[in-house]
Amino acid sequence: MKLNSKPTRRSFVSALAALGAAILSPRKLFAAASRGPARPADAKLSGFGASGNVYEELGLTTVINGQGTMTVLGGSLMRPEVEAAMALASQHFCSIPELEVAAGKRIAEMLKLPPGYTGLVTSGAAAAMQSGLAGILTGDNEQFIQQLPDLTGMKSEVIIQKSHRNGFDHQLRSTGVKLIEIETVADLRRAVNPKTAMMHFSNFANAAGQIKVDEWLKLSKECKIPCFNDAAADTPPVSHLWDYANMGYDLIAFSGGKAIRGPQCAGLLIGRKDLAAYALLNNSPHEDTLGRSQKVGKEEIIGMIKALESYLKEDHDALTKEWWRRLDSISAEMSRAPGVSTSFSVPDVANHVPHLEIHWDPRHISLEPREAAHQLRAGKPSIVLASNESGLIMNSFMLQPGEEKVIAERLVQLFRAHSA
Repeated sequence: MKLNSKPTRRSFVSALAALGAAILSPRKLFAAASRGPARPADAKLSGFGASGNVYEELGLTTVINGQGTMTVLGGSLMRPEVEAAMALASQHFCSIPELEVAAGKRIAEMLKLPPGYTGLVTSGAAAAMQSGLAGILTGDNEQFIQQLPDLTGMKSEVIIQKSHRNGFDHQLRSTGVKLIEIETVADLRRAVNPKTAMMHFSNFANAAGQIKVDEWLKLSKECKIPCFNDAAADTPPVSHLWDYANMGYDLIAFSGGKAIRGPQCAGLLIGRKDLAAYALLNNSPHEDTLGRSQKVGKEEIIGMIKALESYLKEDHDALTKEWWRRLDSISAEMSRAPGVSTSFSVPDVANHVPHLEIHWDPRHISLEPREAAHQLRAGKPSIVLASNESGLIMNSFMLQPGEEKVIAERLVQLFRAHSA
């Protein structure tokens, strides 16, 4: 028998009522925990996974990640306690909309967000961008939610600085809106009109645009237009998780699977409670919505809470010292190779961690940087570093203990093999 899963007005109103709940007891949500199925704690795998390396079983080579929290490499490695919390979450059923509200409340408490703000766990920062804008466009209008990306009857433009256009604005355009590029304050004032739905800011491009993060917010308040801040990779510092909410940004997106070390397929939408509620109405598990494909499971929601809890408790100063120590040790080894030099930098925003640049004199080492990166990737072990026209670039905050020694040894071998 086929079940009729088409949303009705009753189901829609029920979902909205759940989202609007000011207080939702986590105890009620998980009251049935003791009735869940028992699972052996130390169950051993047989068949696929029995070797302990599922990637090798599939014919893949794992890599030493000196490039950082790149989605193409799988983001980051989850903490053991996050895996444990997700395993617990997998043993029970619950209402996903209610879980999202409860999770948002817990996240707001942990981050000490301003009154009227909450969190929403999404399937990544890009999903947070799409659902956040969708919520601004539709509000709680059921017809509008179902008709996206048809914007008939809705506002249809988003203002963005030309220098802030990037591969992630596809998520904005998927809602059907037109992106209006501006460069100056005067451009922005001229661009504002009754069709303007939102002002979007790409945080990592703060230095590139003429209008900076604080002035963008001020202008949005002056024009009475909601403003969104894409801060996906902008932890550390940990304070960014609440800084932009305290500044007054209406919505902010973060990746959950980068420095926070939560599930790779999770992200955070931080913002006003009403806009977060509208975003969820445009997202899974609700059907006939633009975000239905961006499913985030109960396991990822719980994992994101646990990852945040752990991240907030971490000794961030000690972590930073360790990242520097790793790079210093690699730099020291490089200084012994003729014609090789190193330099250090820390990006102002996005991947705000120590970086090491490795340069060499082509009169001593006959090797193009891109080819050097390729040979490192193709070697055993496989090492992934970034490259530019002048050399190799790496950071150390995704390295596992001892991997900095492996990188240094492999680089020395590579330079010796290509000595001019």
